[in-house]
Amino acid sequence: MLLFLVLVIPVRRLLGVLLMVLVVVAAGCVGTSTSGGSSSSPTPNATKGLTYTTVTDALGRSVKVPANVTRVVAVGPGALRILVYLNATEKVVGIEEFEKRFPYGRPYILAHPELLKLPVIGPGGPGKMPDLEALLKVHPQVIFMVFVSRQMADEVQEKTGIPVVVLSYGTLENFTDRAFFNSLLLAGKILGRERRAKEVIRFIESQQAYLENLTKGLKSPTVYVGGVGFKGAHGITSTFTDYAPFTVLHLNNVASDLKSTNFGWVQVDKEWLLKANPDYLFVDEGGLKIILDDYKNNPDFYNSLRAVKEGHVYGVLPYNFYNTNIGIAMADAYYIGKVIYPSRFKSIDPVKKANEIFTFLVGKPVYGELAKEFGGFGRVNLENGNVSYGLPISP
Repeated sequence: MLLFLVLVIPVRRLLGVLLMVLVVVAAGCVGTSTSGGSSSSPTPNATKGLTYTTVTDALGRSVKVPANVTRVVAVGPGALRILVYLNATEKVVGIEEFEKRFPYGRPYILAHPELLKLPVIGPGGPGKMPDLEALLKVHPQVIFMVFVSRQMADEVQEKTGIPVVVLSYGTLENFTDRAFFNSLLLAGKILGRERRAKEVIRFIESQQAYLENLTKGLKSPTVYVGGVGFKGAHGITSTFTDYAPFTVLHLNNVASDLKSTNFGWVQVDKEWLLKANPDYLFVDEGGLKIILDDYKNNPDFYNSLRAVKEGHVYGVLPYNFYNTNIGIAMADAYYIGKVIYPSRFKSIDPVKKANEIFTFLVGKPVYGELAKEFGGFGRVNLENGNVSYGLPISP
């Protein structure tokens, strides 16, 4: 009996020593974040056997994410588009109901209809809370969110226990917004698509540089775009003070001096538009249905505009649909350039260029589908025109 007690005591002490060693090791496994990127030394998670790294998102939040991410969801306007640009669709395990309810007008969905078969993880829309129960059912490792407050991002992360990384499109007064590029790089780092993120950035920069150089120093006529979508469809008085295609082409936008409190979006008076009387009128075809109906009720207003009298009314594809469709915005710029400066753009076919852009960004040449839905590039006949689709009035 005495021998038994002597043997047991050392074993217990040995177990105690081993336990203390494990605690010390675990305590040392705490990562340190680096502003704007990942921590210098990924953190081994002792309980799950996974490796984690700390990143800083668009809101300045430090978030610990798995080093090898294979399952993600995208919440909020434009979040899913970023993942498609990064060629990461195979990692997406759920989508918002908005994407299924309005499966048109956005190249990333037209090119990847398989995404519409995924489970719904929330209603979608700016600032709307996802369905937390549905989120948990699809087991994402990371939740990417756009257009959310810090409070909501923290709340979703706390209630689900899943890392939430907030991305941003910035203001996109042109195509090369640094906040948007930083979000591409951040998502690319998390998804193992850093090389692709850099390729997308270089592609966008090259398109903008080409358009800027082609039109630099040219004397611009006055231009206006109406029917611009902003949280839904609008009529002729809806416009942008900093409409990106106009900015990149150095065009004289008659609305550029107006003040806006909504990311450049403004509603002008018809009287103002009559006074501004632009040489060229471009119609965002997301609002074309509304404009055609308005023309029937008030043809005198439209026929008083110089651009209408001279036949300078042209349709462009709507790019402000569930945040900015960068590819459509660039394609519109090529078409607008062709209209305003035909000699400078004589070697460019806007339709071919649009398909080249869409193929690079989303993987398929979807201009034809967009043209069937909204009308595509061309003159607009206000008196006899028609269109199959418009942006939703209240998405």
